[in-house]
Amino acid sequence: MGCVISHLSAKFAFFPPSPSTYQIKKREDGKLTAIYTSSSMPLTSAAGGVDDGCGGGGGCSLDVWSLRTKRGNKIVAFYLKNPCARLTLLYSHGNAADLGQLFDLFVQLKANLRVNLMGYDYSGYGASTGKPSELNTYADIEAVYECLETEYGISQEDLILYGQSVGSGPTLHLATRLPRLRGVVLHSAILSGLRVVCHVNCRFCFDIYKNVNKIRKVKCPTLVIHGTEDDVVNWLHGNGLWKMAQDPYEPLWIKGGGHCNLELYPDYIRHLYKFICEMETMTTKTRLAKIKPKLRLPDRPSTAGCSYCCIKPSCPECPKPWCPECFGCPNCLQPTGCCCCLNWNYCCCWRPKPKCPDVKLLKCPSCLQCGCFTCIRKCVQCSC
Repeated sequence: MGCVISHLSAKFAFFPPSPSTYQIKKREDGKLTAIYTSSSMPLTSAAGGVDDGCGGGGGCSLDVWSLRTKRGNKIVAFYLKNPCARLTLLYSHGNAADLGQLFDLFVQLKANLRVNLMGYDYSGYGASTGKPSELNTYADIEAVYECLETEYGISQEDLILYGQSVGSGPTLHLATRLPRLRGVVLHSAILSGLRVVCHVNCRFCFDIYKNVNKIRKVKCPTLVIHGTEDDVVNWLHGNGLWKMAQDPYEPLWIKGGGHCNLELYPDYIRHLYKFICEMETMTTKTRLAKIKPKLRLPDRPSTAGCSYCCIKPSCPECPKPWCPECFGCPNCLQPTGCCCCLNWNYCCCWRPKPKCPDVKLLKCPSCLQCGCFTCIRKCVQCSC
């Protein structure tokens, strides 16, 4: 039953433009080129005079690829090179659009952000073969990433994944598989396919694009962009993803922005450019320095003879005892977490309070023990 419903969900989730706005032709030298369906003009003709982002007015350089995925489909990908770029943006577009409609946007993003940009059409979109489905989009983005690695020598450390709307699904799918990824941008992203249709908190096996599960596995900085008046994907989707991200970047909530017009707001390109610049200057050493404080566990004093005598080191003002089982609990590692509720009935992980009749507030700053008779007897420096 779940597979049938999943198939029906996929049919309602994808709306590829029909007919395609562009076509692929082979040139005399064997390379591929893209032309508009309506005018038979090359896509690059409209962008020939666009600055390349370095101030030289070098125009637009476009590589057209036809890539075979592991599911047997052939998908079309566009690669726009910026000679001044240090990073590459892998763009997964939203629903009801193809590369022909997005090409002008790609040219502007390449120039204004000073990045290389790779965009692709999902199976069944544009000139790509096959039928659109969740699994096909996962295979599509994997094939594009492999092309970036093999043909252009781009590693995950120099890659930023960009997912718009439905494109957030394949974006987060790939992001969970690349632990050294430079960054992720989620533009009008969804928590899951079913949550777009109805507000549910339960998880169903027939749901598609379960981003709500994957966002927690993404280790790189994550920028969320969403319009406050989005009537297709509610702003709560973006807000939820931002709150669940491991390394959330300052989000951009565009006041009055809808689902398909965020690129028209000046704050969009300004904030995105700021994010790209910070990702450029971020080194591996900087990232490790940022991550280590989150992973480093506080030193614990010796507690031989008394298993419930530790006052939590990372929160010296909290009078609650801290049981050893709490060590490693995510809530216990946050200075402003629930450990400061001053609740003497339960520990910070909501376990029952230790059964120590003599337990009291911290008295000995040198041993960080609770002051009960057992603890005092074990501490040679205790003067209390």
